[in-house]
Amino acid sequence: MSVLIKPIITEKMTADSELFNRYGFYVDPAANKLQIKEAVESTYGVSVNKVRTLNYGPNRRTRYTKTGIQHGKTNSLKKAIVDVAEGDIIDFYSNL
Repeated sequence: MSVLIKPIITEKMTADSELFNRYGFYVDPAANKLQIKEAVESTYGVSVNKVRTLNYGPNRRTRYTKTGIQHGKTNSLKKAIVDVAEGDIIDFYSNL
């Protein structure tokens, strides 16, 4: 089971990483803060000061079709915002 799924690369997270040294990741919904901290430290070789997590539930939708009412939902996901120690950086673009 991999704890880190993928990094969040948006304008908002890029600004956060440049100004406050914070990085965002999509993580496994069953992972806790200690597991996320260990995974980031071992993968990227940085020291982590703080981990904050955000749980997002599934979006439920109902569609009306010829065959009747169809119910569906998206997957639930979890985000982690990781504060890295001063002087450490994570370069997501080094392997391109």
